[in-house]
Amino acid sequence: MKKVTGIGGVFFKVKDPDATKAWYAKNLGLQTDRHGTAFEWRSSENPAQKGFTQWSPMNEDTQYFEPSTKEFMINYRVENLEELIKALRAEGVKILDEIESFEYGKFVHILDPDGHAIELWEPIDGVYDSLVEGRTKS
Repeated sequence: MKKVTGIGGVFFKVKDPDATKAWYAKNLGLQTDRHGTAFEWRSSENPAQKGFTQWSPMNEDTQYFEPSTKEFMINYRVENLEELIKALRAEGVKILDEIESFEYGKFVHILDPDGHAIELWEPIDGVYDSLVEGRTKS
């Protein structure tokens, strides 16, 4: 069973998310929206298939990473989230919440041994593609 298939996103705390997005847009060319930007890429196994990696500066007082006190959270793209969670539970991995389903995929949060919150995402890229406004292409 494949587990992680790529980086789904990078989320980090900042004092002023809008100012941070504006700085990255002006100085590094990121095309941002209210969430940040989605880096669009193509699957190496199927070049017609798009994939996305989300980049999001978040307010420094966000509670989204809790119980982690770290300044960032990484989202990993995965396949078959339900089976992966069963395997992680069997290994004693701390599962922080229940799987949530949205039109663009399923999500759950776990904690690594160093206290980093990790978001696991089983994406539905076709739907995500139709929702993304800010996207940065190579």
